[in-house]
Amino acid sequence: MTYAILMVERPCPVCGSTDESRVIAEAKFDAGRLDEFAFSSRKTPEYMHHRLIACPTCDVVYANPLPARDPLVKAYEDAAFDSSTESHYASRTYGALLSRIMNKLPDRAGALDIGTGDGAFLEQLLARGFTDVVGVEPSKAPIAAAAPSIRPLIRHGALEAQPVEPARYRVVTCFQTLEHLYDPLGMCRNAYTMLKEDGALFVISHNRRSVSAKLLGMKSPIYDIEHLQLFSPRSAQYLLAQAGFSEVDVRIVRNTYPLSYWLKLLPLPIAVKRGCISAATRSAIGNLPLSVPAGNMAVVGYKRTR
Repeated sequence: MTYAILMVERPCPVCGSTDESRVIAEAKFDAGRLDEFAFSSRKTPEYMHHRLIACPTCDVVYANPLPARDPLVKAYEDAAFDSSTESHYASRTYGALLSRIMNKLPDRAGALDIGTGDGAFLEQLLARGFTDVVGVEPSKAPIAAAAPSIRPLIRHGALEAQPVEPARYRVVTCFQTLEHLYDPLGMCRNAYTMLKEDGALFVISHNRRSVSAKLLGMKSPIYDIEHLQLFSPRSAQYLLAQAGFSEVDVRIVRNTYPLSYWLKLLPLPIAVKRGCISAATRSAIGNLPLSVPAGNMAVVGYKRTR
């Protein structure tokens, strides 16, 4: 793929700090190795990343410098998609977590899923009785792969360029997307505005403080050119509080995916990895679902103005 790289500087995207005393990694990046899946979900890791700073104020890790916005928007728009099976596995995991949140919601009138992919989670929302269900997705390919009944519910476009509709939704969801946003705080503030009183923002993100991230170090797939920031429980709570949310809760997530997907994430030489995946798939073991605490966290905050 063609990816024009113009790098720009920025402060911490969560708290605005300009303290860059904690550089956790210098840039490791080769644009020639990028293909059509480089900006797609659940891809095979390339083990490349931008220069990464750990913020001493809010504990977020963020890329600085980072790619200019317009080429990045174009890269996401044109990204390929081949993970429909995995997206439906993820949607079931997140749907089970949503069921706990629903007990604290006064009704199910209005739901927005930011970074909806092929809309698999929209199916979960509808199955749980939510009305006025909308998804937003920047990439064309996953929308084309969406079920015909779900595709009309998905808006195509850059996530941070969507209209802000005050007090329309009871729940706003954002799964594995905060890491990719130019302005994660701005997105959370927009979500707060779009939520009705007593509504909830429900986020799934990587946890840079997880056991798996510590064990794998820079070989963890969370360190990726797609990820402009990475959160910990403390920085995620800080982010939602800054956006106005209260009763912020963080929980560890156990993800369920087929074995073939977990093999794709292992830090093995690519030839060895492909051989393992091929062997597993041929024997049907690759389709075996495994539930693993793989370093993700669920973060929920509520809009309380009274």
